Amino acid sequence: MEPKFTASEMMDFLDEVFPQVRGDFAIDHLDGETVTMRLKVGERHLRPGGTISGPSMFALADVTAYVATMAPIGKEALAVTTNISMDFMRKPAGGRDLIARGTLLKLGRALSVTDVLIWSDGVDKPVARASLTYSIPPSR
Repeated sequence: MEPKFTASEMMDFLDEVFPQVRGDFAIDHLDGETVTMRLKVGERHLRPGGTISGPSMFALADVTAYVATMAPIGKEALAVTTNISMDFMRKPAGGRDLIARGTLLKLGRALSVTDVLIWSDGVDKPVARASLTYSIPPSR
């Protein structure tokens, strides 16, 4: 499927509807079925001990699934997460951005299901995995 917008257009939309996380994320790749997102790790994403916090990784997975869902349907600010299951597998490498690769597994009229793997930039083994379901408003 062809995406309904470019990565730049989607970033502008995210900045508009989620200004509280403006500047935290970047889209490295976007097509109609996969998306690669980056969490630009800063001091505010760290927990004691210098590792990246679980809530920061959760946010990256959630935004990645949101963008993967939006790509084939268009910008829909009111789509919401209805379920997430996340496994934290290893400690992220310190001082590196996190990279998430989301794959849209199913897109229906009312729900989408996305699988997300998260890595530390430049490291081969994933640090987390998430499965997310989004509810899509009926107005599309």
